[in-house]
Amino acid sequence: MTAAMTADMTDRYAVAGNPVAHSRSPAIHAMFAQQTHQAVDYGRLLCPLDSFTATLRAFADGGAKGANVTVPFKFEAFALAARRTPRAELAQAANTLRFDAEADGGWLADNTDGVGLVRDITVNAGVPLAGQRVLLLGAGGASAGVLGPLIEARPSEVVLANRTVDKAEAIVARHRQWAADHGVVLRAAGLDAPGEAFDVLINGTAASLAGGGVPVGPQTLRTGGLALDMMYGPAARPFLDWARAHGAQARDGLGMLVEQAAESFALWRGVRPDTAPVLAALRAEVDAAQAH
Repeated sequence: MTAAMTADMTDRYAVAGNPVAHSRSPAIHAMFAQQTHQAVDYGRLLCPLDSFTATLRAFADGGAKGANVTVPFKFEAFALAARRTPRAELAQAANTLRFDAEADGGWLADNTDGVGLVRDITVNAGVPLAGQRVLLLGAGGASAGVLGPLIEARPSEVVLANRTVDKAEAIVARHRQWAADHGVVLRAAGLDAPGEAFDVLINGTAASLAGGGVPVGPQTLRTGGLALDMMYGPAARPFLDWARAHGAQARDGLGMLVEQAAESFALWRGVRPDTAPVLAALRAEVDAAQAH
């Protein structure tokens, strides 16, 4: 078999966003592909802020099979799809697109962020969510994507806090029945007074990526509780340092990244990779990079 023939048989995917240069997703999916013996080529797709749709459609028209979508395009990605999974519908945001042909119903949108986050917290970190009080910061696509699965894990309470309370209220309203169905108290709040001593604090704001400060005060943390930033690497370090300084368990978003990627990979390829060795390899890389 020639190299050209092998290339023709390889399915292309990418992470689409702005910025994407920092993304570890290509390395993750390369490890998944090797582990599962799948012919996958996964790259990065930098999308100009004013032409996400055109850039993504050109990628699909070029024969690509799907894409992950990161900041700031998750709401826009949802709108592009002809079909949506129930969890994408609940979030009204998508981080995964499968470029199905029109004859097969058109593009499919999914949101794997929440199931990835919950799996990382409960399995990888070994922290139960059932019966716990959870504070989720931010009302962007990341938080919208994880709220439904967080509720499904049946904490006692979830507070969604955002600088603009109206945005948090809109997401809460969409999830209110879902919360009631799972026996979860759900409310929106401002960042200035979200409550105190939460068992789990999750930072889904862009503050870390933008180099901003921690958006809430230390009173939101319960001593010994879990504080997780969805970012990883240098961007997450200030939040993690702050959490540790105030007695919390600090965790970055690397595990969430790997777990949501595995869910996307399964949607695209029909096989679920083993995340443990991939997360371990990635953790070693990130820790080594931060040590220098």
